[in-house]
Amino acid sequence: MVSRTGLIRTVIALLAVLLWAPVSTAATAQAAPAAAADECRALAPGASAAAERAIAAACAEVAAGTWYTWAGGHGAQPGPTYGQVDPTDPASEHDPERRGFDCSGLVRYAYAQATGSDILNGVASQQYYTHRAADRFTAAQGLAPLLPGDLLAYGTSQKLHHIAIYLGAGKMVEAKQSGTKLMVSDVRLGGSYFGAVRVNTGEVTGHIHQTWGTGVWTKAEPALKAARVYAFPNSTTIRVECQKHAEKVTAEGYENDVWSYLPDYKAWVTNIYIKGPAWLEGVPECKS
Repeated sequence: MVSRTGLIRTVIALLAVLLWAPVSTAATAQAAPAAAADECRALAPGASAAAERAIAAACAEVAAGTWYTWAGGHGAQPGPTYGQVDPTDPASEHDPERRGFDCSGLVRYAYAQATGSDILNGVASQQYYTHRAADRFTAAQGLAPLLPGDLLAYGTSQKLHHIAIYLGAGKMVEAKQSGTKLMVSDVRLGGSYFGAVRVNTGEVTGHIHQTWGTGVWTKAEPALKAARVYAFPNSTTIRVECQKHAEKVTAEGYENDVWSYLPDYKAWVTNIYIKGPAWLEGVPECKS
């Protein structure tokens, strides 16, 4: 026979179990998102102060639950915008209703917030080939030489289609695809991974010029039949290392045999499409 005191103790114990379980489950549910949010930060040492600020800006958008939206972030000023329908992606049908970023829009915004200047305005290929490159890394080098804040590019030399910000420890923050929100992902090596670039947020060095025209191809050699490397989608700021006389080109009503070497592309372009005189002032002649 159970005593009255023992019965009371049993009831109290049962109530404690019943009351404790929901509280514990709720606490666990609340803790999980906090742990995920903490993951979006610089996860390794060595980043510059500007790179740290760029990461913080991108991670703030992750924490805010900002959407990926195709063509988002490419307004007159850096920042989220409503997107467009990508004709190749059925999942983008709601992008015009969503205010957010595509991959390059997020990179543009993050580094604008970090520097106070719109230094990476453009699509993924323009950001990777930026004349503000402080260093470049090939896919074969993997992640070992990278620092938080470096930009990871995906695609081929003729078409880079994706770019993300490295966090360290094999992680990156990205605007990945329609139907998803900005996220932290494992770095995808192999396949379409092309390489990385470290952004110089300080003074730009070298002979800086501007191209004109659209769809202007750079070439592996200073010749029209040489392999194509990259096509400037529109007027682009470039860094010229040297120039030399080579194959004569006739285009756009001009004729010129001078080609310039662009170290950021490891490629050549005819001087016809570089604003300025036929032989660029102050640019040395290529010796080899």
